[in-house]
Amino acid sequence: MGVPMILSLSALICLSFVMIGGECQTNITRNNPLTPHLPGLHDSNTSSPNALAPPPRPVPRSNSSTRGGGGSAAPPGCVQPTTAKLLFKYVNTLLSCVIFVVGIVGNSTLLRIICENKSMRTGPNALIASLALGDLLYIIIAIPIHIYKLIAMRWPFSDSVLGPLLCKLVPFVQKASVGITVLNLCALSVDRYRAVASRTRVRSVGVPVLTALEIVFIWCVSAVLAVPEAMGFRMVAFSYRNTSTHVCMLQPTTPFLRFYRDVKDWWLFGFYFCVPLLCTAVFYSLMTGRMLHQRKQLKSALSQHLKQRREVAKAVFSLVVIFALCWFPLHLSRILKKLNYSPLDTHRCDLLSFLLVLDYLSVNLATVNSCINPIILYFVSKKFKNCFKSCLCCWCPSGRTRVHSSPEKHKALLT
Repeated sequence: MGVPMILSLSALICLSFVMIGGECQTNITRNNPLTPHLPGLHDSNTSSPNALAPPPRPVPRSNSSTRGGGGSAAPPGCVQPTTAKLLFKYVNTLLSCVIFVVGIVGNSTLLRIICENKSMRTGPNALIASLALGDLLYIIIAIPIHIYKLIAMRWPFSDSVLGPLLCKLVPFVQKASVGITVLNLCALSVDRYRAVASRTRVRSVGVPVLTALEIVFIWCVSAVLAVPEAMGFRMVAFSYRNTSTHVCMLQPTTPFLRFYRDVKDWWLFGFYFCVPLLCTAVFYSLMTGRMLHQRKQLKSALSQHLKQRREVAKAVFSLVVIFALCWFPLHLSRILKKLNYSPLDTHRCDLLSFLLVLDYLSVNLATVNSCINPIILYFVSKKFKNCFKSCLCCWCPSGRTRVHSSPEKHKALLT
């Protein structure tokens, strides 16, 4: 019952700040004949976009159409200009601060629980710790930049050497963090199937070597897949309303980066969204069949072990479901823009308004995912709930004594 409540509250918070913002208006001038810049949709810098979108992209000074038509006129501009409401800015800033605090406290506590409690150092808990560490990395690096952009309405340190470095670091960390989340969820699904498939898979306390190698592999692959972000994002300087400004955006300069830009939305949807869902669906279907078969054959002792494994599987499944619900609107907004938006469409302004609403809602839902996993574990797992209470009350049992002395402690030994 706790997970639906958390999901409803998260969606309600994000939806309320969108509605308060008044149709999600930005400081893009719609009367500009050029295609407006959609934060998070075009650049896919979606984990921490400008809540107040930057000016339109710099375009070539030729009269050729952006779609390749030789010499066609620029599309007519939208009639009404839009401005950002201060209330939207403040509510969005407040929401980002809440996510920052909750994410720091929740993920740090989760890491402390797993590191300091000897009975919690198991294979699946090690993967959960890896998941929390990836979220913590994103929260520490990306969210402060996002909050600064909300308040200052510009990229931090844009006039110094640090600005371009942050422009490459933040998108890299964002994509690496999502990759860590996705691959850890896949590894957890596979681990749950392996646990159920083995009737006697009961180990002593400690992280298996295979799990440790999996975590190293996950972080390496996630970092490699995020390299194009660091390569493609750069500070772009141009003049806007007689004011010189710098914007961090995806600016491909090589054939590979142009190809990456063209296929990026589909790549993100396929690998960073569909893969963990398909992996969970396949292995949980196999696991369900195994559990139904073993339920008729196992004796009471092993049946108790099977019940404990089922509880862990429930927690992992909850993490995957929340991940899907948090990230689906964001991928939907990207795909809708990819398929339907055209700078020559006379109705593009109405579509643009809808996409901006969906974008701001989806971006903040995706950001909520970085702080919500500890909350899910608190409600789904009794053992994590007790440890959270102990740690948040400044007392966390070490678990170094009497680990094997009771059946209750022995539950943590299942992998």
